[in-house]
Amino acid sequence: MRNMFRRNSTKLGQHLSKCIFYVGMGSNDYLNNYFMPGFYSTGSDYNPKTYAALLLQDYCRLINKMYELGARKVAVVGVGQIGCIPYELARLDNDGKSAGKSASRCNEKINKAISVFNAGLLQMVKKFNREMPCAKLVYVNTYQSSQDLVMNAVSYGFEETERGCCGVGRNNGQMTCMPLQVPCGRRRNYLFWDAFHPTEVANEIYAMKAYNSTSLSDVYPINIRQLALA
Repeated sequence: MRNMFRRNSTKLGQHLSKCIFYVGMGSNDYLNNYFMPGFYSTGSDYNPKTYAALLLQDYCRLINKMYELGARKVAVVGVGQIGCIPYELARLDNDGKSAGKSASRCNEKINKAISVFNAGLLQMVKKFNREMPCAKLVYVNTYQSSQDLVMNAVSYGFEETERGCCGVGRNNGQMTCMPLQVPCGRRRNYLFWDAFHPTEVANEIYAMKAYNSTSLSDVYPINIRQLALA
């Protein structure tokens, strides 16, 4: 089949136009760059609005290139609440008075910067849908979904939303899960698996929201199921 597509660009384009491409970028640009002042100067070189604009420029170039290669259905995933993951909670001062710490449990300085990026990402999706013939991009609002899981943790079956199931130090977030380390006994009750990543059950909820939700605050302008049928 691969050789057939190489010889027939029309069939290749038809095949790619039916595929759904899942694109999620930006998390590590904030987690492992912008908010790591001990290693990178980007946090002082750029304000949140300027930094988000630079990331979105690269994002636009990528989507344009994918479109040129034949992609027509793309799920674009927003960045979640990085300020609420165990790793970032572990970095806050013990007394909760670290810079950016509000009355909430999260580092809102980080979350506000991410919200600027996500807002631009949504506008990018709207722009491509208007201007690209036959393009169908869907914005998956992981930030909104992660807020929902925390605010309604009990209804989703989560008992622990701040600690990782497996990790080291405060909130099990100062170091991620180590080899041979014994994880928590009831991982389905945890929102986070380690210092950074959601548990399997949390990811299942995120996936079902993206696939089935009829709320525009979860997925815009349609959900993944509708995108598959489009």
